[in-house]
Amino acid sequence: MFKIKLHGGKTQEVEEKMYWHTTSHIMAQAVKRLFPEAKITIGPAIDNGFYYDFDVEKPFSEEDLKLIEEEMKKIIKEDLEIERFELPKEEAIKFMKEKDEPYKVELIEDLPEGEVISFYKQGEFTDLCRGPHLPTTGAVKAIKLLSSSGAYWRGDEHNKMLQRIYGISFPKASQLEEYLNMIEEAKKRDHRKLGKELELFFFDETAPGMAYWMPKGFKMMNVLIDFWRKEHEKRGYLEFSGPQLNSSELWKISGHWDHYKEDMFVLTDSDGKQQALKPMNCPNAIKIYASKLRSYKDLPLRLNDIDVIHRNEKSGQLNGLFRVRMFRQDDAHNFITEDQIGTEIKDIVEIAKYLYGIFGLDFELTLSTRPDDYMGDIELWNKAENNLKEVLDEICGKDQYRINEGDGAFYGPKIDIKMKDCLGREWQMGTIQVDFQLPLRFNLSYIDSDGEKKTPILIHRALFGSFERFIGIITEHFAGAFPVWVAPVQIKVLPISDNQKEYALSVIEKLQQEGLRVELDDRQEKIGYKIREAQLQKIPYMLILGEKEVDSKTVGVRARKEGDIGAMKIDEFISKIKNEIKNFEK
Repeated sequence: MFKIKLHGGKTQEVEEKMYWHTTSHIMAQAVKRLFPEAKITIGPAIDNGFYYDFDVEKPFSEEDLKLIEEEMKKIIKEDLEIERFELPKEEAIKFMKEKDEPYKVELIEDLPEGEVISFYKQGEFTDLCRGPHLPTTGAVKAIKLLSSSGAYWRGDEHNKMLQRIYGISFPKASQLEEYLNMIEEAKKRDHRKLGKELELFFFDETAPGMAYWMPKGFKMMNVLIDFWRKEHEKRGYLEFSGPQLNSSELWKISGHWDHYKEDMFVLTDSDGKQQALKPMNCPNAIKIYASKLRSYKDLPLRLNDIDVIHRNEKSGQLNGLFRVRMFRQDDAHNFITEDQIGTEIKDIVEIAKYLYGIFGLDFELTLSTRPDDYMGDIELWNKAENNLKEVLDEICGKDQYRINEGDGAFYGPKIDIKMKDCLGREWQMGTIQVDFQLPLRFNLSYIDSDGEKKTPILIHRALFGSFERFIGIITEHFAGAFPVWVAPVQIKVLPISDNQKEYALSVIEKLQQEGLRVELDDRQEKIGYKIREAQLQKIPYMLILGEKEVDSKTVGVRARKEGDIGAMKIDEFISKIKNEIKNFEK
């Protein structure tokens, strides 16, 4: 919430998105003043600020953004009153046609009959908008336009390319300065930049939205996967693997064909039948469940898998590892009885606490409720939502969690895991979804203690979200300086000259026998250069070997954080680093 000053000196709390949405209208007004031929489209508030899309002859330049920002400041200084009014559909269409705003006309024409059509007016500028807005333009204080880029009208690549301007605003200049400093720090931590520099992964035009994992990056992913597997085996999860390509019939039964087909990679086989690369794992987990007769004694049955899945994301939405077309979701599908819902969700939250705690990450839970395109019986939806509310009331405390109305999956409500990183940025991570629908659609059953057939409840859950996305997030969170237990290279051995190479190889052999990940830098370079290179690669430990270390059978230890630690016996160093690894995994 932001505190704003009103006329008369009173203060009022307003939601950030109302504040940012009002600023987007101020930006659109400034653009229309400076570029009268520009056509306005949409300008929503987003998680961090706002944007507005414009149809203009040529892309906005840096100079254009400066001019628009200055004009926005003038509009704020004018302190224009913001007024709301409504029009019937036909009048609204006529109104926008007279203003020569074809995109607004299209939006109004697409509205259902009887829909309230509202506008907001500030000075000479009027925009189609649901609102709400601040009372005056003067309530906005500190502003900054951040960037511009291309964006297709309505996100459809077949439509015209528009120009999008992103911006941010705050009630105080100090808040804006703090935010801009955070952006600069975030640029340094950009996982795409660090991914290349640390030789973890990269992207190439030959495979848009699909990462090339280099040996170091893939090693880190496998460390995470091994850790994840071990923790789930402890908790009774059973890992399986299923087909990558499934018949369209499977996706029609699950409902994904109707609700998700545009995001699938659809192929035609040699028999002329449609197949789809799987965009999610739930139907395959359901097939495993249905492969034999189940009893109440089998439940909960927790099936987890990390098979690769594919989603045909629009090219404009791809964003490094955060939004990709191919990834490994840390998935599980838990089949339970109705009276096990509360206990099972609590257990899942406990796993999440443990996994996030390992990385020092805090998170909060939010409830996402029935969307407009929901599938199934509304009574079952209400039942599932009430189940989740009861669990969240117990875990978080009544009214101590956020509710995202209409943001559930099409087959059930869900609990979303929102994590904040060291810069205070919020990330959508895992999800826990209660599903009464798919077990019914696939005719799943189990024999209850009374000998009767019952339908199980299905809980879909992913905690990291995906291994790719999680690696992207922790790369930025740690700025590439990963905790020693997950670092792809834990130790770099640096002999001062060729005279120490034989000893260096014996040290490496001993470290590898202990399961440690180690590299040798035996280049003909000065030791200072080698140390700087290892520091740039953010290696947790460097072992420097000179004549003194060879003679005393020691290693000169240099840590990423502490710098020079001094000489140690190799066994002493091994004990130190292994204790550090154990402490992270507690």
